[in-house]
Amino acid sequence: MLHELKRPAANKKNKKRLGKGEGTGQGCTAGRGNKGQKSRSGGNIPLWFEGGQMPIQRRLPKRGFKNIFRVEYRVVNLGRLNELDTDTLDIPMMVELGLINKVGRNRKAPVKILANGADNFDKKVHIKANAFSKAAREIIEKCGGKAEVV
Repeated sequence: MLHELKRPAANKKNKKRLGKGEGTGQGCTAGRGNKGQKSRSGGNIPLWFEGGQMPIQRRLPKRGFKNIFRVEYRVVNLGRLNELDTDTLDIPMMVELGLINKVGRNRKAPVKILANGADNFDKKVHIKANAFSKAAREIIEKCGGKAEVV
């Protein structure tokens, strides 16, 4: 059976015993050649090394720009606020109603109200948020509500 199979005796080969004397055939330099970085212990060359030539990651230019002062907002659209039955709305209430995330990377980000889906917005509502788009503020105030920046 399969568990009784054995490797042929002629197939067993001893591993090279590097640097164990001249009689082994791998004594002296142990197959590493003479002198140089690769013959030394710990003399490994990193994969990105190009022999002293300027490496490709330094030859190529950097691309783009990352503004470190950019403010990421948690966004709420007026179209979603039109479905609610409240006359006042603030950030903790938006979290409770599931309009904005309270967990994750942006959980402490400021909240901004945008005018998307506001073509049929007609509620008189007092909204407290960190920021409002110009169009959203105009629509809220046109309907008799109030947009308060917290």
